[in-house]
Amino acid sequence: MTIDVPIRDESIRLGQFLKLANLVEDGAEAKSVIAAGLVRVNDEVETRRGRQLQVGDVVMLTSQTARVAAGDPDADDGLPW
Repeated sequence: MTIDVPIRDESIRLGQFLKLANLVEDGAEAKSVIAAGLVRVNDEVETRRGRQLQVGDVVMLTSQTARVAAGDPDADDGLPW
């Protein structure tokens, strides 16, 4: 099952998205799973933590799948970025 995760801006970095989508606990875990080649973006292995994701991109980590969705740009998501 794919979950839609709304973002506030037009794009988001892969490491930040993994945390926002609750696919990882923190940045250190994001860095390690990306470096290990466990993350796929649009069905291709991605090893760049800073990869810019756009609305519609699909991120997979093991059996979890999340899609970047458009969100309300004025909404407060509680994140510092």
